[in-house]
Amino acid sequence: MIRLGLTGSIAMGKTTAAELLRQQGVPVHDSDAVVHRLLASGGEAVAPVLALFPDADDGEGGINRKILGAQIFHDDDKRHQLEAIIHPLVRHDRESWADLMDDEDHPIIVYDIPLLFETGAQNYCDYVVVVSAPAWLQKTRALMRSGMTSDRLDDILAVQVPDAEKSQLADYVIPSGFGLSVSKWYIERMVRDILLRGKTNA
Repeated sequence: MIRLGLTGSIAMGKTTAAELLRQQGVPVHDSDAVVHRLLASGGEAVAPVLALFPDADDGEGGINRKILGAQIFHDDDKRHQLEAIIHPLVRHDRESWADLMDDEDHPIIVYDIPLLFETGAQNYCDYVVVVSAPAWLQKTRALMRSGMTSDRLDDILAVQVPDAEKSQLADYVIPSGFGLSVSKWYIERMVRDILLRGKTNA
């Protein structure tokens, strides 16, 4: 079974790429969805996160992500403390899911990880694909999101590996600035290529 890491900076089109991969019949593990579950009421991360960030209680048994985000963006120590809680839990969920997919005999699976390079998760992948778009388009897309501002976008980008560096490190780059049909063509070609190459990564 081939493990493909999928990543991309904010507003680059990674979510769309993940959906296009699902349409190709490739299972996708969504790290963001796992984090949401871990921080929701009853989630495994709620108690340890509240121990460090008591103000982030949403009053319903979960974590208020906006309050949490505001506390960590300008405090590297707090961000690292949060990551020390969240990242091992996400990795465990991903590995358990991969074992299940292996039992089901899927030739390719995808790890959708926004901070793939930042967390060293590329070491668990046979290949890495980065979704990329021009910086002006990325900013336009990001600022259309609810609650997003230029300052907040700058804060987010500051803790992410730059897009150009990600693209250089990747085995494949999917452009998302030329329309859905172009992205789909690149993804279809990538899947065929990976199946031909197997795990050699040569």
